[in-house]
Amino acid sequence: MRKAKLVVMGSINVDHILNLKSFPQAGETVQGQQYQVAFGGKGANQAVAAGRCGADITFIACVGQDDAGQRIRQQLIEDNINTSAIEMIEGETTGVALIFVNQQGENVIGINAGANGALIPKYLRYHEQVIREADALLLQLETPLETVLLAAEIAKKYHTKVILNPAPAQKISDKLLSLVDIITPNETEVEYLTGIAVTDDSGAEKAAHVLHNKGIETVIITLGSRGVWLSEQGKQGKVIAGFQVKAIDTIAAGDTFNGALVTGLLEGKEILSAIRFAHAAAAIAVTRRGAQPSIPWRNEVDEFLSEQG
Repeated sequence: MRKAKLVVMGSINVDHILNLKSFPQAGETVQGQQYQVAFGGKGANQAVAAGRCGADITFIACVGQDDAGQRIRQQLIEDNINTSAIEMIEGETTGVALIFVNQQGENVIGINAGANGALIPKYLRYHEQVIREADALLLQLETPLETVLLAAEIAKKYHTKVILNPAPAQKISDKLLSLVDIITPNETEVEYLTGIAVTDDSGAEKAAHVLHNKGIETVIITLGSRGVWLSEQGKQGKVIAGFQVKAIDTIAAGDTFNGALVTGLLEGKEILSAIRFAHAAAAIAVTRRGAQPSIPWRNEVDEFLSEQG
């Protein structure tokens, strides 16, 4: 039986991570510790999560013509990712993220897009066939929005399922939303999209209803340690609880969830089972530092789930 194919399109960054007791105020200098450099970017993180969880995945992305870009491509191959659609952009640096992490495991992030900004529609057209042959396309918003829209249009044309993680939070068009089959915002992102604050189940239900009315069949609002709000068109929404673990660092937790979720769905798991699988992967990730270094392999996720009973 043919293994379902996944395409991820998105960003690649080099993450510079510094742990702090608390985030600095304006004009304040604070002493940090445990500085590390690791590979990240929402697109790459989600691709790595899918690759390590066992998906048949091709990644569409751009890196700079620099040492970081070469090393990242090699690492992605080791993470079971087809990198044939990753291009090195002449005269550009690989994207960079500067990340502060506080004692509660929360983070604040500043990004320089670098080569990610070169992922323009013209470049995507070279890889249209990859989307055409895929069963699912996973998107985020760290690359040009016009390219995200084109990718979704191509996917819809060829009956490829579109999953959108609308991060980082920003306004996006109803045209793009109408092409999405599954959307996975967090509380901040869903408020950007709907104008509704999700502070309780009632808010989650109202926000999900707005997104359903824009044409989206399945809404999964991630709620941090609470789990997710699952709402499928025509069904009563509900919280699907996550696993309780001691979080060290929440960088890439959402990305890990998304990559694992789509992997589970492409394996034929029912949505509740796929969410549980994704919760397990994310739970492992938050107990480790960094973005891609924290993302678990399939055997670790399976072992975690078996221990949960």
